[in-house]
Amino acid sequence: MKGAWLEELTWPEAEAWIDRGAPVVVPVGAVAKEHGHHLPLNTDFLVARELARRVAAALPVLIAPVVSFGYYPAFVRYPGSQHLEAETFGLLLRDILKKLVRDGARRIAIINTGVSTEPVLRLATRDLLEATGVRVFTADMSALGRKSRALLQQKLGGHGDEAETSCLLAIAPERVRMDRARVDYGPALDRPPTVFVAPGVLDPDPASGEGFSLTGVRGDPTLASAAKGEAILADMAGELVSGLETAFPEAFAR
Repeated sequence: MKGAWLEELTWPEAEAWIDRGAPVVVPVGAVAKEHGHHLPLNTDFLVARELARRVAAALPVLIAPVVSFGYYPAFVRYPGSQHLEAETFGLLLRDILKKLVRDGARRIAIINTGVSTEPVLRLATRDLLEATGVRVFTADMSALGRKSRALLQQKLGGHGDEAETSCLLAIAPERVRMDRARVDYGPALDRPPTVFVAPGVLDPDPASGEGFSLTGVRGDPTLASAAKGEAILADMAGELVSGLETAFPEAFAR
């Protein structure tokens, strides 16, 4: 492995990594967020850590601890799902990033496995730029892995679906309960396409309307496979490595 996990270093070792200008990668992935009846609550955490591991295998980067609590309002109707208010999550991010800058880090990138977290990350990184002059680069999972999406067979996806289940089958197959996986599109297939978007909440209550999801899934996890998961993870990791090399070319000059 070319990179290192910050949490496994002593502080002088961490100082040495930062002083030589190693980019610091901050993964963001919920450690407790519902992903249906078949996936563990820490699905996003596992995916974030795996993507970071693959990046560190390819590049000499310093991987910060996974930011495992965040702004996830769409899943609060399911027991066990943890959620911070946007303001709280923003303050958490600002404190984490400001401390990295105070330690001397000037090359920072975020791997974000959430969707609702995207706008809060934008504000936090903008505030950091204005306060310190340090630009933080963010890669969102919603924009990653476009090539491998052609492998998916589900009618639509979004959460705990074919893609996420496939990734978990590749990362931690022992944590996946495929016998409990169920197709769950809720009312999504009945909605006509539109250019407008609006916030929503998934809800196991059938009376909840278009947010109804008995299992907490949007998609068809029964179509998942470890082979698809490996292809998706490799695709996303490749894009992250290429993106970091573009963002910080001087850090990886050979």
